[in-house]
Amino acid sequence: MTGNHQTLTLVLFSAVIAATLVITTLASRRRRGSPEEFYAGGRLFSPMENGFAIAGDYMSAASFLGIAGVIALYGYDGILYSVGFLAAWLVVLLLVAELVRNCGRFTLADVVTARLRARPVRIASGVSSVTVSVLYLVAQMVGAGSLVALLLGSASGAARSWTVIGVGALMIVYVSCGGMRATTWIQIVKAVLLLGGAVTLTVLVLMRFGGDLGALLGAAAERSGHGRDFLAPGLRYGGEWTHRLDFISLGLALVLGTAGLPHILSRFYTVPTARAARRSVVWSIGLIGAFYLMTIVLGFGAAALLGSGTVRASDPAGNTAVPLLSLELGGGAGSTGGSVLFAVVAAVAFATILAVVAGITLASSASVAHDLYASLSRRGARGEVGVARVAAVGVGATAIGLGLLAQHLNVAFLVGLAFAVAAAANLPVLLYALFWRRFTTRGAVWSVYGGLVPAIVLVLLSPVVSGAPGALFPRFDFAVFPLENPGVVAIPLGFLFGWLGTVTSREVPDDAKHAETEVRSLTGAGAV
Repeated sequence: MTGNHQTLTLVLFSAVIAATLVITTLASRRRRGSPEEFYAGGRLFSPMENGFAIAGDYMSAASFLGIAGVIALYGYDGILYSVGFLAAWLVVLLLVAELVRNCGRFTLADVVTARLRARPVRIASGVSSVTVSVLYLVAQMVGAGSLVALLLGSASGAARSWTVIGVGALMIVYVSCGGMRATTWIQIVKAVLLLGGAVTLTVLVLMRFGGDLGALLGAAAERSGHGRDFLAPGLRYGGEWTHRLDFISLGLALVLGTAGLPHILSRFYTVPTARAARRSVVWSIGLIGAFYLMTIVLGFGAAALLGSGTVRASDPAGNTAVPLLSLELGGGAGSTGGSVLFAVVAAVAFATILAVVAGITLASSASVAHDLYASLSRRGARGEVGVARVAAVGVGATAIGLGLLAQHLNVAFLVGLAFAVAAAANLPVLLYALFWRRFTTRGAVWSVYGGLVPAIVLVLLSPVVSGAPGALFPRFDFAVFPLENPGVVAIPLGFLFGWLGTVTSREVPDDAKHAETEVRSLTGAGAV
């Protein structure tokens, strides 16, 4: 990387950070200090604004950097991420969005406790939400580290480490000062920038091949080093039965996990009505669908124009495929066009990371304050907002520590782990609470922990942590679980323990509360 190249990108980085800090400052001046303003932005956002914000929340570093990188390295098998992330929104639209908006207030626990005992359920849901949020944050930290290391031309871990720390500090500032209002506007701006950048790169890739997708795929297969196998299933998830089962596990996690992500669920509380929440999802599906189609073109474009070997040499996990592609499309390394396009794409990617980490940190700090603190403290809901700001610091510090450990893993893969935990711990209890009349408090607690604990334990005992060259601790080997993604085991366990806890409970379900919750969820009567 040339000095001019690095200087230009650093200037754009600084401009992006300055713009987001200005948004945070303006939003902080308008806040009233109430929980509703801090957690939900006063519920004043329109469906279109919230749809763009949801898309901004969802189109993370995993989407822009990780998915394209996986496709550039593994071809057809990498497309699973794009398809899974998009298909997940059908579950959200049909089963979750409107009902959650009607039953909840700020967090997932609000929905579940509408007809169950609040304290044990809030504690369980709070622990689960914070765990999922931290796992998701780690992926964003890793993406930021890879991006800045490429910018500085540094193969050492120092650049990545300081980037992880810097991103963590910024997200603490955003959440502590601006709350949901600042976070939402940062996400809207980021979504517009990201879609614009993706469209530009996609058009440039297609222009290189005269708009011929067949020529693009043929060139990608030729330069991948795998020939036609690059365009067929099995390069990443073929061969041994464990790889095939990992494919199924990842698919389940991606499709079911979105409906259990705390920072996505919290977005439904920022609009005034359930109809607005449903329309927000429709907006987001259109934006997200277009984006994920473009990531497929970018992934194969990176393989075709750079070669899989070049992508892997820059970053073994493929996280730098899109920035390298932009450099090539602009005219190559050292050219003015390449430097400008690379700088723009790198700044957009960095803005993507900043926006997503702000949304996730806000959701996790809300769970700590609204669910854990309000349940365990004798002061109840008093002082929640102050506790949420302190919690943002703790969550940020934890994410920084884990991000430093996981710097060499693919960000899309890390997000897949977070989705698996969300699908195992949050989705079963949410669906049971909304649709099962007999569901009890014990069933809710068992469902959360019955999915959360196995998911975390299986990850710790998997090749992701030890026993493999790319593991977090490659020098140790305590991997007894053969799969990299725990979804295929942990998700059914979440549903099983929820059912088992309910049928073994002596608690008599309150039919009146269930009827009230059912009417409220379907009609919106009495919703906040």
